Amino acid sequence: MNEALRKTLKQLRLSGLSESLEIRLQEAAGHGLSHSEFLELILQDELAVRADRQFQRRFKAAEFRERKSLEDFDWSFNPSIPRKQVYDLASCRFLREGRDVLWLGPPGLGKSHLVQAIGYQAVKAGYTVLYRSVFDLVRDFLHDEVLGQEDKMLTTYLKPELLIIDDMGMKQLPRRSGECLFEVVMRRYETRSTMMTSNRPLEDWGKLLGDVPSATAILDRFLHHAEIVRMAGRSYRLRHESATEGKEVEDSKPAKAPSGSEEGGSNSKPAKAPSGSEEDPPDLKPAKAPSGSREDGKGGAKTQKKR
Repeated sequence: MNEALRKTLKQLRLSGLSESLEIRLQEAAGHGLSHSEFLELILQDELAVRADRQFQRRFKAAEFRERKSLEDFDWSFNPSIPRKQVYDLASCRFLREGRDVLWLGPPGLGKSHLVQAIGYQAVKAGYTVLYRSVFDLVRDFLHDEVLGQEDKMLTTYLKPELLIIDDMGMKQLPRRSGECLFEVVMRRYETRSTMMTSNRPLEDWGKLLGDVPSATAILDRFLHHAEIVRMAGRSYRLRHESATEGKEVEDSKPAKAPSGSEEGGSNSKPAKAPSGSEEDPPDLKPAKAPSGSREDGKGGAKTQKKR
């Protein structure tokens, strides 16, 4: 490729085409491609590069804690988790229909994993996504309110086609949290989809927000078009601890005593005492008393008679 052509492609921002042009020229010559076939190939290369760059930008803007996927989730640990419902959400149909989603269940069941995995699928499908914990949301608004930039922050939360608000119910939120959350939910109502997770039942939201009227107003709007995913089971984080405890119990069992030891039971037999020992009574015979001793009855009687 000559330098003039390279500069022209750069001015047109056709970097994807520029990267593959040399290979495509060789391919066209080797396979006898027509001009239209060659043109289609290099344009497809450019579109593929642009699509990948757009995906990377959307993924970075989503601000996930980490990349999660449904394939990485351990479905066998809690079989009661509604797998079919989760995969239906991953199809992004709820986004096309403008519905919201609420995940309810105790900590440790994988709610954060699943909402980030669904968010990742939405990014792949071309949607803009923003993932934030409820604590981040409140902190963002209270910080920008001090700086007088709350309108700018509100735009950040209203723009994404999918907003994921995680960790509702982990602990009580700061004062005025209810106002911040209500503003976001109200402004997104029936215009953009919102997904939330909660570790606590809905009746506790008033205490968590410290504002019962705001909690009531939030739930009234959010639940109007929301699909609810209910989860129950064991904590996914504690599965390794349970396995470790089981191993410790197994390791703590006493070892089997070797055959012939004191703990050998019926299989152990006492060793035979050596001949002439205290434990061999049948072989013990009294020694013969010497002639003329006190123990020689007959000999002694004859001696006395002669005297």
